Amino acid sequence: MANQAGAIPSPIGAAADRVRRVGRWARQFPLVTIVILFFVLIIPALFADQVAPHEPTKGNILDRLQPPAWMEGGSWEHPLGTDKLGRDMLSRIIHGARISLTIAAISIVCGGIVGTTLGLVAGYWGGLWDHIIMRLVDIKISIPSILLALILAAALGPSYFTVIIVVALTLWTRYARLVRGEVLSLRAQDFISRAQVAGAGTPRIIMRHLLPNVVNTIIVLATLEVGVVIILEASLSFLGAGIPPPNPAWGLMVADGRALVINAWWVSFFPGIAILLTVLSMNLLGDWLRDKLDPKLRNV
Repeated sequence: MANQAGAIPSPIGAAADRVRRVGRWARQFPLVTIVILFFVLIIPALFADQVAPHEPTKGNILDRLQPPAWMEGGSWEHPLGTDKLGRDMLSRIIHGARISLTIAAISIVCGGIVGTTLGLVAGYWGGLWDHIIMRLVDIKISIPSILLALILAAALGPSYFTVIIVVALTLWTRYARLVRGEVLSLRAQDFISRAQVAGAGTPRIIMRHLLPNVVNTIIVLATLEVGVVIILEASLSFLGAGIPPPNPAWGLMVADGRALVINAWWVSFFPGIAILLTVLSMNLLGDWLRDKLDPKLRNV
């Protein structure tokens, strides 16, 4: 039998055990994730002008496609190498982090405010308002974000403004649906009935009783949405509907290196790693915040 004592574990089972151990370690030591996130991503993004060793948009054609410093022909003047125009990869990645986080912050705030407001209205008032708002949510979900971005890019041109509009229009539906579900549950609680009996108006009930009870959910969702925004922004830039060149957007950098993967793999590899680590870190942080802020999971 497979489970008898002394049986040799299968390679797949051993690999799964290692993955589970890594996952438990990441959840048990969330401060490691937070420290890595701040020191590797946020602080360089905030102080990009001081941290980056070179100008991100200026290059030297004589240094084009220089490999990373540890490879033959590389130089520590460009630790991660250069692209096809001789621009320093490390500097462009650092400034790209600033672009990604700025777009994520603005888009999440705008989409969160709109979605939370509509979710509160739909959940508390119900009736016609609920039907109208939820049908708008269904319509938006049925429209692919990439298609919407391409239409806006054709109408307005690729720009920061276009990316922020597309991302905000994508995110508000998630806030609206989640907040509406929370409010529908809270509306049936006794403290809402007592507030209504005491003569509290609708704005007071929403702002003083409902909104504080969904703030934790909004914070967790906003943290998890950072990864979604970064991937969406990189995808739009990759397709030419996002940040216009020569700005150092991660998606643009990956697109610039797609034809050079064989001879100059670092041009696409390092921006891709930056996207991977950022999304993974934000998801782990959001998962930890959910466990800490959700009373149902706090003691599990």
